[in-house]
Amino acid sequence: MEINEFKKAHIFKFQDEVTYADGSIISKNVLKNKVGNVSLFSFDKNEGLSEHTAPFDAMVQVVDGEAKILIDGKSFKVKSGESIIMPANKPHSLKATERFKMILTMIKG
Repeated sequence: MEINEFKKAHIFKFQDEVTYADGSIISKNVLKNKVGNVSLFSFDKNEGLSEHTAPFDAMVQVVDGEAKILIDGKSFKVKSGESIIMPANKPHSLKATERFKMILTMIKG
């Protein structure tokens, strides 16, 4: 069985830890425990996550590419090297405007 999580005590580059796949979204757990999780995603162009809410803040750090993130009706264009926090209990969605990789950090309160 494949473990979809990063190795501990191992040097890595986020950029290299997940690939792109045509017409797909790929995710990999970096860390996951009872207080939250950190995940790495890749999105092919025009792929995304539909509008939803979460009971805690979620921080997006863009590793590569560019996406449009909608938070509570307001649109944000985020690109490589930029970050944004999606507030708890506010509707949000995202769509890759080009191939896009992000680190998603969620800490439960």
